[in-house]
Amino acid sequence: MTNPLVGVVMGSSSDWDTLQHAVQILQQFGIAHEARVVSAHRMPDDMFAYAEQTQPRGLRAIIAGAGGAAHLPGMLAAKTVVPVLGVPVASRHLQGVDSLHSIVQMPKGVPVATFAIGAAGAANAALFAVAMLAGTDAALRQRLEAFRADQTAAARAMALPPAATP
Repeated sequence: MTNPLVGVVMGSSSDWDTLQHAVQILQQFGIAHEARVVSAHRMPDDMFAYAEQTQPRGLRAIIAGAGGAAHLPGMLAAKTVVPVLGVPVASRHLQGVDSLHSIVQMPKGVPVATFAIGAAGAANAALFAVAMLAGTDAALRQRLEAFRADQTAAARAMALPPAATP
C-alpha cells in the first residue's frame, strides 16, 4: 500500500457527508490518502499527535473539515508545517458561517487555506491539494489539465432552455 500524501480529517463522523467529496476527488486523481476522525475537543492529544506525525509520515497536505467552533484546522496548523486546507462544515443553527469565520480568521503566522462551506469547499480543497502535488508530478499535472479541459468543454456544451413565451 502506498503511503498517504493527503490526510482528510474531521472532528466527527457526522462531517463525513461533507468531507467525502474531498475523498472522491482524491480517488478520482489516484492520490494516496487517509480519512479519519480527529476531534480537537474530544481527543486533543490524538489531534496533536496526528499533526506532529504528518511531516515524518510524508503527508504533503491536510484537508481538515470542522463545524461549529471549527478549531480543528487551526490547531492542526499550529502543530505542523504541512499545509492545512480548511473546510467549513455546515452547522445546524448557523449553516456553517460560524465555521467559516472561525477557520478564515487565523492569526498572522499560522495560516490555514480556507474553502467554501460544504461539499463544494471539500471538493475544491481536494482539487487544491491535487494542484499542489501536480507541481512536482508531471503525470498528475496532465490529469489535472485534462480535468480542467473537461470542465471547460462541459460548460461550453451547456444549453439554456427556450425562453417562456408570454
